[in-house]
Amino acid sequence: MKKVDDVLWYERVGDMAFIDKVYLCGPPKANKPNPTAMGADNPLKFWSYVFIPKSIDPSKKYPLIVFAHSGVHSDFTTYYAHIIRELMAQEYIVVAAEYRGSTGYGSSYYQNIDYGGLENQDVYASRNYMVENYSCVDKDRIGIMGWSHGGMITLMNLCTYPGEYKCGFAGVPVCDVIARMGYATDNYRKIFSDHIGKTARNNIAEYKRRSPVWNAEKLKDPVLIHTNTSDDDVNVVEVEHMIRALKAYGKKFDYQIFQEAPGGHSFDRIDTKEATEIRYSIYKYLEKYLKPSHPFKSQRDMRRAAYRFN
Repeated sequence: MKKVDDVLWYERVGDMAFIDKVYLCGPPKANKPNPTAMGADNPLKFWSYVFIPKSIDPSKKYPLIVFAHSGVHSDFTTYYAHIIRELMAQEYIVVAAEYRGSTGYGSSYYQNIDYGGLENQDVYASRNYMVENYSCVDKDRIGIMGWSHGGMITLMNLCTYPGEYKCGFAGVPVCDVIARMGYATDNYRKIFSDHIGKTARNNIAEYKRRSPVWNAEKLKDPVLIHTNTSDDDVNVVEVEHMIRALKAYGKKFDYQIFQEAPGGHSFDRIDTKEATEIRYSIYKYLEKYLKPSHPFKSQRDMRRAAYRFN
């Protein structure tokens, strides 16, 4: 399935973008079955997608978007094709890491998940790779964005690496793993207590370390946060907790709480007119800080970029 979807990227975005897939290194595994085994401390290797607009002038500099995919165990698929098309039309360069725990690369890679931990460093490593290897990337115009678990990674990167990003967007982000364990199903709680090694009750400090809300005081760069009261995955109370924490620390950020927006958890990623309007507002926010060379002038221009026959 992963290989088929990789081919679909060229079909769905290839008219607008040069597409590559590169093999990078992140930190060593978080959990080592045999710490003394040969290669136990080797960096973990992972893939990242690179999208470069075909319209750019290679001798000039362009803003970079670091895109963290959603889903704890998921991957970067053509589910995001319309969004990549929108970014290409504005002449953003994009990198999207298949951080540890992503699906499509076998059980070993799947089991290397480090929820709220080293996956953040994988995404940051993809950012650094682009700066170091692509002369057309402007190191002073780097943004990060993601939804759901990708929103969590966005917030954690902004809090962990202040000054390394110009701005960010976090859509329906997981914000407080402790609170999440309170309203999640028993099966969900078991997955993460098994992964982390202990339940939230038995190791609150570790769950705090992996939660954006408990790192809010470290935020230095502007971020836009969206949430939806009808979200059936990330309860709005988690995001409200993050919003209150950022306000308490006097941080510079923007947010919007959407009321019963159609689409639930994916309300601004779907293909509806309302979702287009919301994404347009996201791009206008990023535009203020990243200054893309071809910002959208209207929502109609945006839909023409995302959907070929609009």
